[in-house]
Amino acid sequence: MRSSDRGSQGGAGPARLVAVRRGLRIVVPGLISGLLVLTTVPAAVADKSDRAFPSSDEVAAAERRVAKTANDVGAIKAALLMANQRLEAAAVEAEVASEAYNGAMWRLQLAREGLATARSEAAKARRTVAEQRKQIGALVATSYQQGGALTALNAFVGADGPEGVMDQYATFQGASDSLQADYDRFAASGAIAQAFEERAEEARVEAAELADEASVAKQHATQAAAAAQAAASEIAAEKDRLIRKLARAQNISVSLARQRQAALEEIARERAAARARAEAEEAARQQAAADARARAEARRKQRADRQRQTREDRQTTTPRPVSPPPAPAPPPPSAPPGGSGGAERAIAFAKAQLGEPYVWGAAGPGSWDCSGLMLQAWGQAGVYLPHYSAAQYYAGTPISSGDLRPGDLVFWGSTSSPDSIHHVAMYIGGGQIIHAPRTGRPVSIDSMYYWTPPNFFARV
Repeated sequence: MRSSDRGSQGGAGPARLVAVRRGLRIVVPGLISGLLVLTTVPAAVADKSDRAFPSSDEVAAAERRVAKTANDVGAIKAALLMANQRLEAAAVEAEVASEAYNGAMWRLQLAREGLATARSEAAKARRTVAEQRKQIGALVATSYQQGGALTALNAFVGADGPEGVMDQYATFQGASDSLQADYDRFAASGAIAQAFEERAEEARVEAAELADEASVAKQHATQAAAAAQAAASEIAAEKDRLIRKLARAQNISVSLARQRQAALEEIARERAAARARAEAEEAARQQAAADARARAEARRKQRADRQRQTREDRQTTTPRPVSPPPAPAPPPPSAPPGGSGGAERAIAFAKAQLGEPYVWGAAGPGSWDCSGLMLQAWGQAGVYLPHYSAAQYYAGTPISSGDLRPGDLVFWGSTSSPDSIHHVAMYIGGGQIIHAPRTGRPVSIDSMYYWTPPNFFARV
């Protein structure tokens, strides 16, 4: 049995071993694959999760970086805007000082002309006094001689008789009257000469004071122009640094940043000009509407007065003269007609100077300040203007902005008084002006509202 069992077991053993081996060949690869899946899948899933879903700290840090960049860009743009405003303020200060110097020189010129006139009149008066003194001396000598001859005569005895004596007396009396008249004229002429001499002395003192004033104004203008030029250079360097910083913040080239900033500034100027123009036009419309309402109210009042007068006339028994109706309200003053020929010549001359530099106190050739350009431009049309913007306004006829024609002058003042005018330009139509703007900017054509709205207008 044992041997047979062993034999039977020995016969079954190889077959079972074959089966086991066959099973292992099937199961083991599956187990290995399963193990590989179990060991590799978690790692792959964890790595993918780390890349697709950053932590909250990483998100917060990224948000802080974006916010900081935005804040940097905003701060840089604000700094650029402030730099432009400082540049404009320095230029305005320099222009105000320049026109103050022009005004001082204009007043000095008038004072010198007055001094020359006063001295000429005083000299003429003294010459008149000297001539009258000679005439009086001659008349006194003649009268003395005739008077001496008369005292030696007897009124009733002489070769000529009484008639001759009376003739001599009449001659003497006439000479005396003439002497008194001449003496009176001499005294009056002397007083006039004295007054002219005093006026000449006053004019001399005034001219000396104005010369000192012009010298001080010249120093101020020189200092203001130098300060404006220094500010322009400093601000240009500052803007260059800011634009480079802006380029880094926006991750763009410096060249592109400059182009973008220039475009933004131009857009801002155009928008500001459009707003200013719209505001000015709205103000003009409101003023026109107010004028129309005032005229309508005046007409209504006139009709009411006439109707009341008619009722009173009907009620009274004693006829009385009918009072004439009140005079109608005068229409608003109209602008004087513009001379197109002169305006065309003035505009053509101003345009020929485009691109030439601004230099304070300059009236050409080759460089200009604002009033110097207007002086020479209208001089081509035979119109004299002083080299002073406020005086140019007074030399013309004030008009409103709605009456502007090419060639008219446009002014900027710091107050509502024309005495505060410190800049002038020439209107050329279409809302545009030609002018010498300021230090650092050449003669150019701009919108009339490129800066701030003008507040004075005049036709020359």
